[in-house]
Amino acid sequence: MAEMRQIEAQRIVVKVGTSSLIYPNNQLNLHTITRLALVLSDLKNQGKEVVLVSSGAVGVGMNKLGLAQRPTTLPEQQAVAAVGQGELMGIYGRAFGTYNQTVGQMLLTRDVIAYPQSHSNALNTFQNLLKMNVIPIVNENDSVAVEEFNHLTTFGENDVLAAIITNLIDADLLIVLSDIDGFYTANPAKDKNARLLAEVRQIDQTTLAAAGGHGTKYGTGGMITKLKAAKRVIANDQQMVLANGSDPQIIYRILAGEPVGTLFKAAKVQQLTSEHHG
Repeated sequence: MAEMRQIEAQRIVVKVGTSSLIYPNNQLNLHTITRLALVLSDLKNQGKEVVLVSSGAVGVGMNKLGLAQRPTTLPEQQAVAAVGQGELMGIYGRAFGTYNQTVGQMLLTRDVIAYPQSHSNALNTFQNLLKMNVIPIVNENDSVAVEEFNHLTTFGENDVLAAIITNLIDADLLIVLSDIDGFYTANPAKDKNARLLAEVRQIDQTTLAAAGGHGTKYGTGGMITKLKAAKRVIANDQQMVLANGSDPQIIYRILAGEPVGTLFKAAKVQQLTSEHHG
């Protein structure tokens, strides 16, 4: 059995994917949404700072418009995202409002983070929202970003956006909630011998080869984007946990140091120090 982890996190970024918010039948997963609001509100009550990065604008828009299939053209996707983003924030506003929490919407594109002036403005906005005891809810601005949906205005997926925000606000931990239990040695859907890794210390070619390609009809991301996110976090000497988000209460277990999901963290150079404490 894996050992307990040492995770001390005061400022936390949580990323939730579309597949955690939308059922396969295109209906909203209210169980996950309400549980997520409860857990993050409770963390706020404990004095922690929380930022939520939420996918789902297109998925929620599909639900609102009664679409069975994800649109294939960029203009259609962006129109559906415009409908879905407003709806999604309304859902979150009501869910967090139940626990007397205030949320604030931040829609970002890559160019906002890339340019020094807007980068500074984005950081100031985050800092002030947190100072005001607001929970920032962030999404890529799908209705104007070009090709999230590999262009300079896009992050590629919200996993990478979450990692960039984790870097930007100097968060202690990024938790990525997905429809998988963590990072495996191979695709568990295709390989019965695939093993869940408790910890990954570096992203190399072997790691990338094990990632394969995995996404759903509602979301755009797969394991590759999660590894890209992890690489950014590790490079900044921060930590990321990838775990199953079907029950957001897993966040409590992650923060308690339980070995759930996969922990991505930089390999420590001073091995003697860690052995000393062992």
